Amino acid sequence: MKTKPAPTRGNLSKVKKALELARRGHDLLEQKRQILMMELMKHLESAREVQGEMKRLFEEAYSSLQRANVSMGIDNVEEMAQSIPVTDVITIRLRSVMGVDIPEVDPIAESPMPSYSLIGSSCPMDRAYLNARKVLSLILKLAEVENSVYRLAVQIRKTYRRVNALKKVIIPYNQEAERFISDALEEMDREDFVRMKAAKEGRGGEEN
Repeated sequence: MKTKPAPTRGNLSKVKKALELARRGHDLLEQKRQILMMELMKHLESAREVQGEMKRLFEEAYSSLQRANVSMGIDNVEEMAQSIPVTDVITIRLRSVMGVDIPEVDPIAESPMPSYSLIGSSCPMDRAYLNARKVLSLILKLAEVENSVYRLAVQIRKTYRRVNALKKVIIPYNQEAERFISDALEEMDREDFVRMKAAKEGRGGEEN
């Protein structure tokens, strides 16, 4: 529990400034929290859409792979898959939202030219390859939105704690300190007035 400041006009001025600063900080942090909440809701909606699309696309990709295995044989499909280079160049950019870095992954080409020889290939194999590229692109998108949701949620929780501390601790303390000092100063002013009046009346009685 903080002790009350000494009832001086200097302390009253400091408390008023601290109270005004706390109120402004509370308003700014509350605005920040609301903006982050809107951004979070947008990413949550995007995450739900991507997850739904992911389920559908995974089923389609698995089905196309099965058809490729039937048409060409599992060994041939595996041999062609080995010739496809690993995608290891992924560009991630950061976009700042109220001080929170939100990742944005550059999309990869979903339908590039196959790196394997078309001789000995088949339509089901080409379809399986294209679907695999779509799955990879969607995985990157899902990683982007889920990472954004996590970062936003962490920052919203921190901001809420600060807003709560200002609202329930710092602002009430300064309000109480302002009332205490103001009341004490008013009481001292009244006492000074009474003493001055008594002193004046006493001097008047002596003159008479």
